[in-house]
Amino acid sequence: MGPAIVAEHLVKRFGEVLALDGVSFRVEEGEIYGLIGPNGAGKTTALRIVGTVIRPTSGSVRVFGVDVVREASRVREMISYLPEEAGAYPNLSGLEYLRFMASFYRGEGRDVEAMVEEGVRISGLGERLRDRVKGYSKGMKRRLLVARTLMVRPRLAIMDEPTAGLDVVHALHIRRTIRGYAEEEGTTILLSSHNMLEVEFLCDRVALINRGRIVAEGTPEELKEEYGAENLEEVFVEATRVV
Repeated sequence: MGPAIVAEHLVKRFGEVLALDGVSFRVEEGEIYGLIGPNGAGKTTALRIVGTVIRPTSGSVRVFGVDVVREASRVREMISYLPEEAGAYPNLSGLEYLRFMASFYRGEGRDVEAMVEEGVRISGLGERLRDRVKGYSKGMKRRLLVARTLMVRPRLAIMDEPTAGLDVVHALHIRRTIRGYAEEEGTTILLSSHNMLEVEFLCDRVALINRGRIVAEGTPEELKEEYGAENLEEVFVEATRVV
């Protein structure tokens, strides 16, 4: 298998703000790769560039060999993107929303109802899927949106804070589902999270990003060993202290 993502020397400016300052990373196909760091570190900006939502000021990203700027439409055919602040149509039921979103992926032998059934399974919302989305809690909406992201079986799923707003039980369900898609379906996952325990559970490799730069990268075990730390929270404190 070749690389799923190759990002090289990414720079992104928003006016006078330098959000990304020469970020480079590589994600292998079938890997779960995490970007972790504090608010404003550049995680979401990096995900949005990979997801073709915004363009870099300079540098490049290729997704399965396809340039995200020059061939954005081709990239979008291979990915599914879950923003941190994503929403769903409030006047649709959860089931209607899943069916509506699945309809965009109809064709090439893909069965809408099969995708919806998979979305139902992932969400774990049961009979509540017959209710309108506007009556859902934040956690219920997040489960619906995670289901929407994965049910289409993308080659690359980009997930910004996938378990935000979920309680412990449902967060664990979603983490196991994400891990299962990587291991059983070969789906590549690029995610960001503030939850270091979540990252340790999910990710094959992680990059610690601070002030628009990657300050450390490796498997969770490699990073803990390198910094003499018991967990990734301690790794991050030490890595940002020496930069």
